[in-house]
Formats: sequence, structure tokens, C-alpha cells
Amino acid sequence: MTDDLAVRLKAYEGRPAVAGATGKDPVNAPMIRHWCEALGDTHPAYTGPDAVAPPAMLQVWTMGGLSGHEARTDAYQELLALLDAAGCTSVVATDCEQEYLLPLRPGDTVTFDTVVESVTGPKSTRLGSGWFVTTRTDIRADGRLAGVHRFRILKYAPRGTRKERRPRPVINRDNAAYWEGVGRHELLVQRCAACRALRFPWLPGCPDCGSPDWDTVRASGEGTVFSYVVLHHPPFPAFDPPYAVGLIELAEGVRIVADLVGVPYDKVRIGMPVRLEFLRCDEELTVPVFRVREAAA
Repeated sequence: MTDDLAVRLKAYEGRPAVAGATGKDPVNAPMIRHWCEALGDTHPAYTGPDAVAPPAMLQVWTMGGLSGHEARTDAYQELLALLDAAGCTSVVATDCEQEYLLPLRPGDTVTFDTVVESVTGPKSTRLGSGWFVTTRTDIRADGRLAGVHRFRILKYAPRGTRKERRPRPVINRDNAAYWEGVGRHELLVQRCAACRALRFPWLPGCPDCGSPDWDTVRASGEGTVFSYVVLHHPPFPAFDPPYAVGLIELAEGVRIVADLVGVPYDKVRIGMPVRLEFLRCDEELTVPVFRVREAAA
């Protein structure tokens, strides 16, 4: 079985992963400034009328953002699906290599093509057994080759039983009281002690008046579906795709993201009335979910 899978995966080497793509934005000064501020890089070459982009930003101009890569090929999607079907449903980026051939300057239009350079494995790692997939992206500025970006991921099957558990929420001093309320089957909304504005998710200070003081209001649990998404991919063992996740507008006026239950994923509609419930996922974790009312289902 492994030998057959290796042959099928190797057949994707040399095939395009992204073809004829154009960067969603030209090289631009604001993005260069944000990058330099985030990294504390004050090199004078990145400012002024003759500015160039930091070479390490090479991949930035090819990123698809939240809307994804519109030019990604069917071949690359098939490769990922083949690995998913083999149980390698998790992914982690491992490393990248970059070659810089020409400086990128504000105003340059970036185009790029990506090929599957290699698929190697199976490899046993501490995360689990899987396959390394390396892609090579040739990046051009106004038609001239400006750089090469190699990116490697590991598609793997997680070890042990921990993969069956839902991800744990990050609990800190700013939201600990919220999760304590959830444990008591209470959905608590923060309220500013100064201007009385309600806010959710929880924050350390009021975004309206800046006050750090707050108390809480217990939500009634009534709400409506303000928006929603249906998750199909990537599959995760703790969930059963496809499933719907809603942005719920509570009767109190704030919104919360939570699972939608009690209705098939393809029957969810904006405006549906919902009611708060609490789902005990395991011995440690309880989360709020919202059930679509029977009259609306």
C-alpha cells in the first residue's frame, strides 16, 4: 500500500501547483512600512523615493490572504486530497529557502508560477508519520525573474489519541472569568463600568471609552444567525465535516462565533432564530453552541 501511494504521489512532481498568478497587490510602501515596523528594521534602503522592499518579503507579494489562492491548480488539490485520504490530515510548515535575483520596488507588479518540486516519504516524525511536499515558486517583477521561493510542508497523521480532542481555548487573565462562566453554563458578556457599553469577545479595556473597569451581564441565550460558514476542508478528527459555524447576534446586541446544531449544515440561513446550549466535549472542556429553533428548521 505504501509503495503504491509513493508511486501515485511521485507522479505529481513537476506538475504545476499555481499557474499564471498575479499578486493581489503591487509592491507598495505601506506594506513595506508595516513589515519594517513589525520587525524593527530601520534600514534606510526601505524608505524614501528610491526605496526597495526587504528581500525577505519575497513571499509576501504572492500570498493569497483569507480569500485563498485563486490560481491554485487541480493537480495540487488532488495531491493534498490523496494525502488526506491516506490519513495525513494535519499539516505543518517546516522550512523555506529563498533566492534573490532582483530588488522589488514600490509599483512593481508581481506574477508567479509554482510547481511541485518533490514529494518525499513516508517519514516518521514526533508529530506523526507523513510526507514532505516541497514547492518552488518563480516570482517575477514586471516580467523579470526577481526571486525563487521554495516552501516545504509536512502532511502527517497525528500520533496518539490527542487528535480526537477538541482544541483547547487559550485562557488568560483577560478571559478567565468568561470560561469560568461557561463552566457554570452561563454566557457572560462584558459591560464597561464607565460608559456601560457591552462588548464581546472579552477585552482588557473598553474600545469605546478606554476604561479598564468592567462587570458582566448574563446573556439570555436568545439570538439570530447574523452570518455563517460551512466547513468542508481541511478535515480534523475532532469534528465531522461538513458542519456549520455561525456568527450569532445575541439579543443583547453583541455577536459570538459558535457551532450551529439542530439543523443540517445546508439548511442554515441568515436570520434563523437560535437558542444557547452548552456542549460538554470531554471531561475538561465545555463550549457554548447554538441550536436552531424547531420552528425555523
